[in-house]
Amino acid sequence: MPRYYFDLLENDVVAVDEEGLELSSLRAVQAEAAKSLADMARDAVHSFPPATGRQTMAIEVRDELGPLMQVKFAFEVLRS
Repeated sequence: MPRYYFDLLENDVVAVDEEGLELSSLRAVQAEAAKSLADMARDAVHSFPPATGRQTMAIEVRDELGPLMQVKFAFEVLRS
């Protein structure tokens, strides 16, 4: 089974995945990336103190040959 790496990007911070996951298909890879991104977004929304301004997050997926896909999410918190 191929190994895929899920690098996390949050604003200007990058966390490189050194371990990766073995997954059977690109559909499974996309589902894993989307789930991981949803977890990141949930954590950001529930952070204390709450983040304000524009938040951008992405998962960049790669295999041993290079980049395959990027899944992105952005939201903005405005206070009056």
